[in-house]
Amino acid sequence: MSDERPGVLDGAIPPQDNVKLFGHEEAEAFLAQSYRSGKGHHAMLIEGPEGLGKATLAFRFANHVLSHPDPASAPETIGDPDPASTVSRQISGGASHNLLHLSRPVDDKTGKVKSAITVDEVRRAGKFFSQTSGTGNWRIVIIDPADDLNRSAANAILKILEEPPKRALFLVLSHAPGRLLPTIRSRCLPLKLAPLGDDALRMALENLGVSSGQGSDLLPAAKGSVSEALKLLNYGGGDIIDAYRQVLSTEGPAVRKAMHRLADALSGKDSDTIFGFFLSHIGDDIIERARAAALDGSISTAERLARLHSETTERLNVSQAYNLDRKQTLITILGELKQQLSM
Repeated sequence: MSDERPGVLDGAIPPQDNVKLFGHEEAEAFLAQSYRSGKGHHAMLIEGPEGLGKATLAFRFANHVLSHPDPASAPETIGDPDPASTVSRQISGGASHNLLHLSRPVDDKTGKVKSAITVDEVRRAGKFFSQTSGTGNWRIVIIDPADDLNRSAANAILKILEEPPKRALFLVLSHAPGRLLPTIRSRCLPLKLAPLGDDALRMALENLGVSSGQGSDLLPAAKGSVSEALKLLNYGGGDIIDAYRQVLSTEGPAVRKAMHRLADALSGKDSDTIFGFFLSHIGDDIIERARAAALDGSISTAERLARLHSETTERLNVSQAYNLDRKQTLITILGELKQQLSM
């Protein structure tokens, strides 16, 4: 099962089309009860690691609100959306006049998704509210994710959050809320989603057509994330992890060859998804090693690994900001990792 929408992983269902959500019953109950009370917050910060279902939850809640515009008469629970309903069809087709989905836009020249949500995208929210100001309907903005807002866009969103229009609802998604402007976080009510348990993740994968056997094999490395599981299954994530381990375990002249093979795999055409997967993996690996060293009483090693994590992140940020050669950047990083993790 695949979709041509930009940014949607192979094998995934776009969140605006997904009628199933697994493992977040408490979060759904909270949203339903908060809305029904008529005292819900105008901005929800739905946070948690990537691939847990944050966007699916946001679209389900938006469907619930737009299908039941009177909070007092809304159901006590959020049910699966009816794909045949007018609200669902409008949301799926991006044709709802009451819902705006802000995400990284596609570059018209390259056809690729841009690296950030720009201020021009946020201006769409201002236009959205001005065009619907007299309708009396709920107007919902999903920011997916807010981590991708550049500085100007974040400041523009903040101005709207500070003085929200009537019957406006913001669903702000974040993989790493600590990176958001503190002023944005302070104007949102946080709703944290935890990684999926094994049963919920297995059911979510089966809903995507992954067999129970395949799903079970993916559980240990997926870390409770559907997107991590799909990257392991459909993007060669498992092979990339094996290649990374080979770099760390190989000695002598063969190390350089192993580094080049891995860097080539991560620098090829259309490799952005697996490149991001790899960066996340090495970041988690360094942090886990630092934590283990601290628990073992080796504070100096833990501090050295913490610095390594910061330096690696900074090098990658500089490389991406100045569009430096990805392969050479990766080889440099792998060399530093090999040296530091071998000490």
